[in-house]
Amino acid sequence: MAKSANATKQQSLASMPGTVVLVGAGKMGGAMLDGWLARKLPPKKIVVLEPQPSKEIKALARRGVRINPTGGSVKAAALVIAVKPQTAPEALPSLTSLVDSRTVVVSIMAGRTLDFLEKHLPRAAIVRAMPNTPAAIGRGITVAVGNARVKAPARRLAHGLLAATGAVEWVDEEKLMDAVTAVSGSGPAYVFLLAEAMAHAGAAAGLPQSLADKLARETVAGSGELLHRSALPAATLRQNVTSPGGTTATALDVLMASDGLAPLMARAIAAATKRGKELAG
Repeated sequence: MAKSANATKQQSLASMPGTVVLVGAGKMGGAMLDGWLARKLPPKKIVVLEPQPSKEIKALARRGVRINPTGGSVKAAALVIAVKPQTAPEALPSLTSLVDSRTVVVSIMAGRTLDFLEKHLPRAAIVRAMPNTPAAIGRGITVAVGNARVKAPARRLAHGLLAATGAVEWVDEEKLMDAVTAVSGSGPAYVFLLAEAMAHAGAAAGLPQSLADKLARETVAGSGELLHRSALPAATLRQNVTSPGGTTATALDVLMASDGLAPLMARAIAAATKRGKELAG
């Protein structure tokens, strides 16, 4: 059962105690780091472990972020793991010295289960989370689930860190994470494919390709923003722009046919969910 993000009070990052260690500062890790800094997490409280830091990441050292520090020991209040899931077996053993029983571990590695993480970091409160790529502009959505060690303070801390890139929802059952990945984790690609397909169809109908590209792009982006701002269900918004017997209704007759978009999307989500289970072992 999902729990609303509003059910968890967000902890202020400006007053967050202890050090946040970010392991992996690629696209998603970098997006989270940007969000933390935007939400006033003091740079001196951030350690980044990244073997190949970008110029942008390196530049943060001037603001006080510690990049690959050497010497001394760091104990993480929060350890955020944002490495590629296939590198996890090699990466996790080196992190044990950063973790104690008070550390909150947040993993955004796709497919890596709580059980897998607990085997490597047995003392920690562990949160498994699945963000998506709109996190890069602060408009992502993340779904999270915690192990038995995650009590209210740990959950608030994890929530605050994850909310820096957008909305956060929590689930009680880890088995739901494969479907979460299929819907929201992979979902941006489906939307981009929709824009791509609309542009190709527009060009096939006679529009110049550049105009078809722009019309599709702006229509998808604008409709997404309308959906974001409106309290109305998606079905109601669809109905509001569909005049009986008009061009939209004619197109929707095709898209909503028995072999149309809905069953196709259901098969796609089911296939992605199945693949997620396979990758998790």
